[in-house]
This record gives sequence, structure tokens and C-alpha cells, in this order.
Amino acid sequence: MTGSKIIIGTRGSRLAMYQAEQVRAKIRKVNPGISPEIVIIKTKGDKILDVALSKIGGKGLFTKELEYALTGKKIDMAVHSLKDLPTDLPERFTVGAVLERADFRDALVSKNNKKLSELSAGDRIGTSSLRRQAGLLHLNKELHVTDIRGNINTRLQKMKEGHYDAVIMAAAGLIRLEMENHITEILDPETFIPAVSQGIIAVEIRTGDEHTQKICDAINHRETWQAACMERAFLNTLQGGCQVPAGCYTTRNESAVSITGFVASPDGRIYLKENMETPFGKMEETGRLLARKLIARGGDKILKEIRP
Repeated sequence: MTGSKIIIGTRGSRLAMYQAEQVRAKIRKVNPGISPEIVIIKTKGDKILDVALSKIGGKGLFTKELEYALTGKKIDMAVHSLKDLPTDLPERFTVGAVLERADFRDALVSKNNKKLSELSAGDRIGTSSLRRQAGLLHLNKELHVTDIRGNINTRLQKMKEGHYDAVIMAAAGLIRLEMENHITEILDPETFIPAVSQGIIAVEIRTGDEHTQKICDAINHRETWQAACMERAFLNTLQGGCQVPAGCYTTRNESAVSITGFVASPDGRIYLKENMETPFGKMEETGRLLARKLIARGGDKILKEIRP
């Protein structure tokens, strides 16, 4: 495939640009004749920075404007953090590819290098995620969890200025920007379950765009794709968006895949957790079955109460 121009749409943050550059580099590596161009598009999530994500509609906050550009053929592909991409995409869009997954865990960054177990009622912990809020309060109901918005640098600066004593962010973002020196502690996923598909860079394209799909096929990472499909099947069955107190993660060995997921009340008082293992051929089915187990235990009631 030669002599082709591909336009990649992305948000303008440093991390988003990094992700788009990774996609561009992969395309160039497998298709030297293609000339990928990056275009920055500002999303609603980038424009509204003074309101908690859960209060302005988590689904699509960081994707809709990019999808408008896809529809209008101003771009050929949109690059996202897969955890920001709704599981119920409109039929005109599809996930064309995912890159190899980075660290899927959450990271604690704190003043005075306090670890999570050392934080107390007087410490203010910043997060914009209901999932992280529920996880923190489940571990310690005395913690003072408060909303924080902005990119990685903005959050670190707010903590430095004294607005927060600690913040929780995705480890992958800090590592990708070579800011892992700020990490106080990588949180054990067994006790602090990450977001669905955290650490995965995704490429969204127009359904039926065979030319772009062929390019995506060449850069798609198979094992990450399988894990992403399993985790997104879990979240889709829960009918949860990216701003609900639920999460999951997958691990694999030579013969099977394990998935661990949870649903919790925002205050962490109700915390439902399940784990399942399956052969590789039944990964999506098992993701859905795990979600149904949590629903049967009362997960649907939790999610119904917090949905707008």
C-alpha cells in the first residue's frame, strides 16, 4: 500500500498527542509509503474543566467531536484512550485497531510520599472518577475524596500548590510522558481495580472504510485486542459508561484468561467483586457472564441509582 495520505484526529493534550504519534509511527513502520498527518480537535471534555465528569455525562465527553470529524471525512481515524470510548458505538463507527497495552494499573501521586495505606481523614485526594472514588472509600471511608480536572501537568501543579495531598491517575499516562518519577505507589489491581481497557490506545474509524481498515489491521495488537473485547463486553453488559463505579482487568497464561471485575456504590459501602477464568475462545462470552453475575448480586440497582 503506497502513495496514500491518512489523516489522524486527536485531542490536543500532551498525552493525546503522544498517543497519536504512536499510531503514526506504527503506520509508517508497516506502510512506509503512507503519509499520516495529525489534526488536533478540541472536545467537550477539554472545554469544560470546572465540573465533575460524572455530572456532565461521562459517555462521549472526549470522543464526540472527533466522531463528527470522522463523519464529515475531515479525518480518517480518531485516536483515543480506549477507556474513554463508549462500548455502544453508533453503527457508523468501529474500533479499527488497538496498540499493545501499557501498564493498566492506577498510580498514586502524593505529597510527602505517603502511600495509600498511610493516607488519613485529613488528606484530600483528587480524582474525577467515580470508580476511583468508590475504590478509595471502600478501602477507607474516612478519606476526603474531591473532584479534580485537567491534564496530568495541571493535576500535579494543583497538588503542588496545596489544593490536594494526593491524586490518582492512570500509571500508563505518567509512564508514557516519562513522568514516572512522580509516582509514589503503583496500586495493586487486586485491591484497586482499574478502569475497563485502561492503558490501551485505540483507533476509531468509519465502518466500511476498507482502505483505513487494512491499515488498522496491520498495526492491531492481537492479544490486546482480545483483552479489550473481553473487558468491553463486561462493561457493555453492565450498560455502564466510562463514568460509573465499575471496572475490570484481565490477565493471561498459556492456556486461559482471567477477568476480575467490580461494581460499587459511589460511597464505597457496597462493593461487589467477581472473578472468572476461561479458555481463549470464550473471552467475550465470559466478560458478559461476569457482568451478569454482578448484576444478579445487585449491581444493576447500584448503576440505576447513579444514572442521569
